[in-house]
Amino acid sequence: MHTMKIAFIGQKGIPAVGGGVERYVEDVAVRLAAHGHDVIVYTRPNYTPASQKEHKGVTLRSLPSIATKHLDAGTHSFLASVHAVFAKVDVIHYQSIGPAFFSWIPKILRPKTKIVSTLQSRDYEHMKWGAFARFMLKVGESIMCRCSDELIVVSEAMRNYVATEYNLSPTVIPNGANLYEVLTETNHLKNWDLTKDGYIVAISRLVRHKGLSHLVKAYQSLTTDKKLVIVGTGAYTDDYVQELHDLAAGDPNIIFTGSQTDAALAQLYSHAYLFVQPSESEGLSLALLEAMARRKAVLVSDIRENTEAIGDTGFVFKNKDVADLKCQLEMILANPAEALRKGEAARARIESHYNWDTIVIAIENMYNRAHNRNNRHYAFRETLTNN
Repeated sequence: MHTMKIAFIGQKGIPAVGGGVERYVEDVAVRLAAHGHDVIVYTRPNYTPASQKEHKGVTLRSLPSIATKHLDAGTHSFLASVHAVFAKVDVIHYQSIGPAFFSWIPKILRPKTKIVSTLQSRDYEHMKWGAFARFMLKVGESIMCRCSDELIVVSEAMRNYVATEYNLSPTVIPNGANLYEVLTETNHLKNWDLTKDGYIVAISRLVRHKGLSHLVKAYQSLTTDKKLVIVGTGAYTDDYVQELHDLAAGDPNIIFTGSQTDAALAQLYSHAYLFVQPSESEGLSLALLEAMARRKAVLVSDIRENTEAIGDTGFVFKNKDVADLKCQLEMILANPAEALRKGEAARARIESHYNWDTIVIAIENMYNRAHNRNNRHYAFRETLTNN
């Protein structure tokens, strides 16, 4: 397998400070660099300091963006796409449908560069976007599907969607998780007066489609001495963050930790009694996979992407149904032995289905396939020229 020059576009930056796309890119890019590839990750100065030029063998290229909700990703992805053309990379790997809106740039300006894209989720379904943004994201999805030499989807549910909507056969390569050792340290839990197994945790961006308001409401109707810990920050969603705080007002057992990283985040995962993923829509949640890798019992909404991820190793509640969520929480709290058993089963499922080391080899094979195949882009370019 020959070495390649590979650029990642669409993430805010690495090292990851929250955010599924950023964790995905960090885990994949660092492993690719360790395999000998020349890897560039484009970063935004409002996320990764512009002075940071390297991370674990990966080259970091800081480019400016207009840091507003609607322009941040777009302006950065446009500049990164142009920069990657002049950097003469072999493969550009686009993350998500918004950034892939600009994949036509290298397709036209440097046809030798191969385009690989990962479709994580249908971002236009998320309620934080207005009508125009949703329309542009849908256009971005269409461009991604038409411009990519190879298209990766993270679940069978997403593969079926692309096959139906675009008559394509993308490759399913799921997100992964690291195989963590059992963690015994608990020193960071003192920051929030927490104890091992003394709390339920949700780790997520605080955005509406993540369903955290359902969890807060269900928790408030429980009788339990276990606390509820919500880890994460908003993403241009201050109104929803305030709504969550208002919902929880006056309950000292509901704790918002804000964004956490490194040892503190690892301990919040590792020592929870239960991890809850109440998303109304999702791709393949990295936070969910991380919890499973840390042997946690998981309770998820019954959307297909979640149930596909956990198989029979977790607990499920009816999406958006607060009463059913409460019922499932009560059952799990009353059955610690079953929660423990499910947590061990979840870890085994990660080892067999979602091991990053195996997944990165599959992505690498995808790059090679794209690099070695006959160029489809000439037909694309001729279509544009003739119209």
